[in-house]
Amino acid sequence: MKRIHLSFSLVFLVLAVVLSGASAQDKAVPKATKAVRFGKLWDAKGKLWTNAIAIVEGGRIKAVTSDASAIPSGAAVVDLSKYTGLPGLIDVHTHLTMYTDETPGEPMLKQLTANPPAVEVFLARKGALRTLEAGVTTVRDLGSDQYMDIAMRDLINRGEMIGPRMFVVGYGLYITNTPYKPGLNPPAGGIADGVPEVLRAVRQQIAAGVDLIKMFASTGTDDDVTGFQTYNYEEIKAAVDTAHQFGKKIAIHSYGPDGARDAVRAGTDSLEHATDMDDTTIAEMAKRGTFYVPTIDHNRYYLDNWQKIGYANGFQDKTRAFIERNLKTARTAFQAGVKFAMGSDAIYTMFGQNTRELGWFVRAGMTPEQALRTATSNAAELLGKEKELGAVAPGYFADLVAVEGDPLADIDVAISKVKWVMKGGAVVVDKTKPQPR
Repeated sequence: MKRIHLSFSLVFLVLAVVLSGASAQDKAVPKATKAVRFGKLWDAKGKLWTNAIAIVEGGRIKAVTSDASAIPSGAAVVDLSKYTGLPGLIDVHTHLTMYTDETPGEPMLKQLTANPPAVEVFLARKGALRTLEAGVTTVRDLGSDQYMDIAMRDLINRGEMIGPRMFVVGYGLYITNTPYKPGLNPPAGGIADGVPEVLRAVRQQIAAGVDLIKMFASTGTDDDVTGFQTYNYEEIKAAVDTAHQFGKKIAIHSYGPDGARDAVRAGTDSLEHATDMDDTTIAEMAKRGTFYVPTIDHNRYYLDNWQKIGYANGFQDKTRAFIERNLKTARTAFQAGVKFAMGSDAIYTMFGQNTRELGWFVRAGMTPEQALRTATSNAAELLGKEKELGAVAPGYFADLVAVEGDPLADIDVAISKVKWVMKGGAVVVDKTKPQPR
């Protein structure tokens, strides 16, 4: 028995030595470190670096330098010295779970309504990859059905799906828009009429685990460019106050000026679309720091793709007129000092075209650098993540984009010449090498 006891003692001793050695070995292994070299780097912090090196460790930026001797020994060097570096871009208005393939002969509208949620989330990975290819590493996704956006966000965060970092709203709040039907008809998600129902619907989204709240304060979507106010001031104020009470921000949709006016008065964090706003509303936005997300380009996409989507002919003239008014309102708001954030309103097959909105901002009077700020530091501020996203600086997420050319001289460089993308320290797009034919 003593011999058996001694044998067990020896086994335990050997195991202890092995395990302690393994533990010490684990502690000695450094985190994976990368050094990413750019010819130039715009850091969104007010500096344009030459021969820049971003040192990445553990998914974050450890340092930014132009001193090659500062590269840690053993670091993996990524040579992008032919390119200009930018922070990962942020699109603050998408609908990633509303992706559709262009199945021949079947309108995209029909595809979208026919797909069950599991299929739609699976298909959405394609739009997510296209979004990354545009240099967009973070999105604010503003509306989904059956909490597909929460599922997609969580799958991406767990590494089960490749896509941009997502901040989601679940169901957007909207008024009753279907006729009465006899029998038992449970209300669809997000429907809320009157202050008590608004309070319930906001709390319901928060309970589901959303990052922020979305409210539709006017008509207008797809091929409909009307902007009739749907929620009154008291209802909008109830949604804003309840969201803020729970530490959540709120985005309010209004195609027309009336819903926009009441949304700004009620304290919304961002105003989506918002055409034909009067000078008083615009001045109030500038005073309060309300973010304007005009989403000008998505109506261009509808005009270019209306037959594939399945819209009826005849909407085009109204939509073209709306685009011009949208641009005019954006120009007026910019001149008045309103803060902008870039939102594409990407849906269907628009993913990958997310940053075309920046071109409209330049047309509205911004310099390319000012336009880039709407998709970096401004967008990060709107998300409440200005110390983690939207810039290349120590402690920030290692979200980096390499573009071919000078985006500060030509905004199209940032729109159409993205060559390489890193999200959280991992390379997710690489077009720097010859592509197989």
